[in-house]
Amino acid sequence: MTATPQHSVDVVCLGESMVTFLPAEGGRLADVPTFHRAIGGAESNVACTLARAGHSARWISRVGADGFGEHLVDAIAAAGVDVSAVQRDPHRPTGIYFRTAGERATGPDAAPGRGEVVYYRAGSAASALSPALVRRHDAWSGRVLHLTGITGALSATCQALMRRLTHREPGRPLVSFDVNHRPALWHGADPWLLTELARGCDLVFVGEDEAEAAWGVSGAAAIRRALPEPHTLVVKQGAAGATVFTRGGPGVVPGTDSESVFVPALGVDVVAHVGAGDAFAAGFLSATLRGLPLRDRLRHGHVMAAAALTVPGDLGTPPARAHADALVALDDDAWGRLRLGPGWTAAGRTDAEPRVSQT
Repeated sequence: MTATPQHSVDVVCLGESMVTFLPAEGGRLADVPTFHRAIGGAESNVACTLARAGHSARWISRVGADGFGEHLVDAIAAAGVDVSAVQRDPHRPTGIYFRTAGERATGPDAAPGRGEVVYYRAGSAASALSPALVRRHDAWSGRVLHLTGITGALSATCQALMRRLTHREPGRPLVSFDVNHRPALWHGADPWLLTELARGCDLVFVGEDEAEAAWGVSGAAAIRRALPEPHTLVVKQGAAGATVFTRGGPGVVPGTDSESVFVPALGVDVVAHVGAGDAFAAGFLSATLRGLPLRDRLRHGHVMAAAALTVPGDLGTPPARAHADALVALDDDAWGRLRLGPGWTAAGRTDAEPRVSQT
């Protein structure tokens, strides 16, 4: 057993990022003539949001030795994220994808109005991630290691890496895992691997819709019964809110929850849904790193999600910490009446009141 590495950053996020092309105007992908370039990737979204919120974050991944890879690394570094552990692959390309606005489509039978997403990531540089290519010293260099189920769907070597990183062993940091079920990536494969990975983690995020689609499990309590191992389980319940369950504690029967808390989501004038789950995870992790109570962790998750929901890209601008703390400290009635719109996080706004209103 090698010595436990020192925690040089707050959070390490490991996974694939891609260059994203967003339509310059509305309509089907088939009809959009031009696109704007951005970046997207669940794990790097979390890293960028945490860095912008004042935490130290490191991103571990692989990109191609191409212009898209260079753009990804530069953009993520510009958000304040440590990219020193990112590897360049001279033989495989950087992944890219195109999407429309709206919620992410979940398959050919997706409801009308859902967004279109088309990936070009097969054989990407990140799909070659493996236990041999990721050093324990790098993966364990944060107080928290944040992973998602997307990585496990990319390749056999990525699955092997995820199994290693979610294996419980002494000395590892707190391991955070966002299930992030993507049906298109699991086509022809068994998404129950996501359950195996989640059971090896300390903090797990999962949406009710994801649990239903991947495992046929409905309701927060049933999801907790299906995932009893993680110390903390956060079940995201869409526009309704989120529930957190925690295990153990003094005087608590082993294997039972010591506490469960539900917090309703904020009212938001949504611009685009993509990236909101990553922002929620970043907000919850930020509050966890600060040692805040469970209710406040969920509220910080909702506040960060609102920042992402009110912009067209994957990454919103987090509010200043004092601003976020003030919103989180509202009483239940004021929290329930709050409604956030585009531009609400902008510093120094003189017209912020109409955009952050209580109705």
